[in-house]
Amino acid sequence: MGTKSLVAFVLFALLVFEGYFTEKVLSATVTYDHRALVIDGKRRILQSGSIHYPRSTPEVWPEIIKKSKEGGLDVIETYVFWNYHEPVKGQYYFEGRFDLVRFVKTVQEAGLLVHLRIGPYACAEWNYGGFPIWLHFIPGIQFRTTNAPFKIEMKQFLAKIVEMMKKEHLFASQGGPIILAQVENEYGNIDGSYGVGGELYVKWAAETAVSLNTSVPWVMCVQDDAPDPIINTCNGFYCDRFTPNSPSKPKMWTENYSGWFLGFGNPIPFRPVEDLAFAVARFFEAGGTFQNYYMYFGGTNFGRTAGGPLVATSYDYDAPIDEYGFLRQPKWGHLRDLHKAIKQCEEHMISSDPTQVQLGKNLEAHVYYKSSNECAAFLANYGSSLDANVTFNGNIYFLPAWSVSILPDCKNVIFNTAKVVSQRTLGDSSFSATTSVNDFILEPSSWSWYKERVGIWSNNSFMNSGLLEQIATTKDTSDYLWYTISINVKENIIPGQEKELFLHIESLGHAALVFVNKRLVGFGYGNHEDASFILDEKITLNHGNNTIDLLSMMIGVQNYGPWFDVAGAGIFYVALHDLKNNTNDLSFEEWTYQVGLEGEDLDLDNINLANSSLWTTGAAPPVNQSLIWYKVAFLAPEGKGPLALNLASMGKGQAWVNGQSIGRYWPAYLSPSSGCTNGSDCDYRGAYDASKCLKNCGQPAQTLYHIPRTWVHVGENLLVLHEELGGDPSKISLRTKPGQEICAHVSETDPPPANSWKPNSEFISQNPEVQLTCERGWHITSINFASFGTPIGKCGTFALGACNADILSIVQQACLGQEGCSIPISTATLGDPCPGVLKSLAVEALCSD
Repeated sequence: MGTKSLVAFVLFALLVFEGYFTEKVLSATVTYDHRALVIDGKRRILQSGSIHYPRSTPEVWPEIIKKSKEGGLDVIETYVFWNYHEPVKGQYYFEGRFDLVRFVKTVQEAGLLVHLRIGPYACAEWNYGGFPIWLHFIPGIQFRTTNAPFKIEMKQFLAKIVEMMKKEHLFASQGGPIILAQVENEYGNIDGSYGVGGELYVKWAAETAVSLNTSVPWVMCVQDDAPDPIINTCNGFYCDRFTPNSPSKPKMWTENYSGWFLGFGNPIPFRPVEDLAFAVARFFEAGGTFQNYYMYFGGTNFGRTAGGPLVATSYDYDAPIDEYGFLRQPKWGHLRDLHKAIKQCEEHMISSDPTQVQLGKNLEAHVYYKSSNECAAFLANYGSSLDANVTFNGNIYFLPAWSVSILPDCKNVIFNTAKVVSQRTLGDSSFSATTSVNDFILEPSSWSWYKERVGIWSNNSFMNSGLLEQIATTKDTSDYLWYTISINVKENIIPGQEKELFLHIESLGHAALVFVNKRLVGFGYGNHEDASFILDEKITLNHGNNTIDLLSMMIGVQNYGPWFDVAGAGIFYVALHDLKNNTNDLSFEEWTYQVGLEGEDLDLDNINLANSSLWTTGAAPPVNQSLIWYKVAFLAPEGKGPLALNLASMGKGQAWVNGQSIGRYWPAYLSPSSGCTNGSDCDYRGAYDASKCLKNCGQPAQTLYHIPRTWVHVGENLLVLHEELGGDPSKISLRTKPGQEICAHVSETDPPPANSWKPNSEFISQNPEVQLTCERGWHITSINFASFGTPIGKCGTFALGACNADILSIVQQACLGQEGCSIPISTATLGDPCPGVLKSLAVEALCSD
């Protein structure tokens, strides 16, 4: 080998060794024009969904992403969570659930694209909006404005993430999946509070992002003044009327809320899929090019990641894939069919801007022309009450109120947003108490406990004149802060005639336990909308020294709003009133403080302390006691799926499984008894907001808590609880889901499957179908109901109608033992029990493992 050849070989080897050899990697150029994102010179119509990597575990990322792809998504969108990636200034963490690179590569392996929302402000109902708490304590800092200390830290983190992605060749130009990046987040909602400083900050953030040379477009959501070349995008329940701030930018929707988040003490919000599909179809009808479901999979706020105030541990969000990773039907299936229908129109949509045609009051069409005689159309009835028949291109079409029909050839309707023909799942949620759920009660005799000491518990307490703000004191190292004061009663008190006083407490939030002479006398708390509260308790004091111990509790640090970073928490006013209304203001007296709980300091949630002598063991655990720790060993139920821990018998606290925090719980906090609709009966017609469709009024926001299967193992596992209010641990159970009841009801007049349409085909001559699919790994093991004719009722309550063909054997032959099956609705196959009568096919089946 000659010298030149040897040098070339060594250089080649070095390049391969350093990871720069990318001959087989296909790079892509991402730009945009007024119509769409342009990837390698081709405009794209893109469906996207938000999946936040820390709200699940790496082991299930591939399956969740695969289900997203099967649901018709092209892009996965995620925030980046600064506070967990840089928990201590200059110290970075990208492991486990926070392995961002692994997540992006997992998306790439599935063949999907990525929108990386670096922010670094996230909101996301995430603790402190994603900002690290140490940022708060930098001298002179002001968040999200033209402030030098903040800009230094923000730019450094943005650059850190961008360089990490570049190093791993994850931007599209490097052959990676990242086609978009986002700087800041929803700043336009609150920028007026920052004045000129806010305007300058927006310009700086945009210039900083562009300077990082990602080679992909940057976006700013909800930012009308986003400077070029940043694309300003829409967030909301509807974005069809949104217009970008420049005619050179495409119409993009970065947050289409699939439901809404859950707060402790609130009913559960949900969004009917008919309305969600209507919003999506209207957006693409009116020239939209990219829309993202927030969330497509919500997941779980493990540990203390939930934002504040009072955001629940479940971040299910009524998303198409539920908190546990199961498909939420019919939402997932109906949206999949919608995506297929829109995909059939893509070539027309990228070829032209839509032409609007008025069809009547609240009735219109938008037509996309590929050529003078080739078009696709969206027909819309945006009235909220009246159905309509419309004439378009010489044909008559029926349009239910608040619906859109999609015609990929301007002739055949292959999808209507109000006609849900995809399968449904019985039960309100994955782990609803149905025949396909198993409960395992934990053995009462195996519980141990540790009683938390009330008040000051160690010599690292400190004293201060006056009441301290909680976040500045704890630095969010714990949810808990003890405020303790001694009160000396000098006058002699006759036994039985103790001094009666009224204790008045005012707090910024979020909750507090009140002890007088180590005895619990009160509990106060706020809500998500207003975490502050006032507590008045009648108390008695003894002669001599008395103690008042106040345990102030955080339930997530504020994550949204102008200047949210300086929003305080904790107790700010305490006074005693006697029966003559004389007031003794204790707020400026000498108080003793203790950050955290004794049990936290002892590390009682640590699996290594499972056999410690600190724990007390007895025949049965004490119940209804405040400030008590419990632990129990349990065997994980068989199976591969996730587990749910039923904590309905408990009050308020935190839980750990094998040392992993599954989050905060608060079943004792009931939602208001009124204001709910009857489950799925909420009328989808008319504008949706987060309070329109609610369920579980008068019930806890959450009683079931997600335990990822990979957090348990064969043999004994450890559950530890810290109970703050009082509960009964002997009634706690583990719930598994070995199966699922599914059903579908499709009429002869419903359209055939959207993906069966082909250009120039006689689509109308094809048959509609009942399509049933089990979760991966499950199979249809029984058919519980099957009728072709005029079946009545809903899923779970189907009954035979006056007209019925006995088709059970036909359905069994097609479906039993299969992961999925399709049954065409055809009298040639199913028979005709009542000629001339409109018929439908209803089927209920059981999937199991």
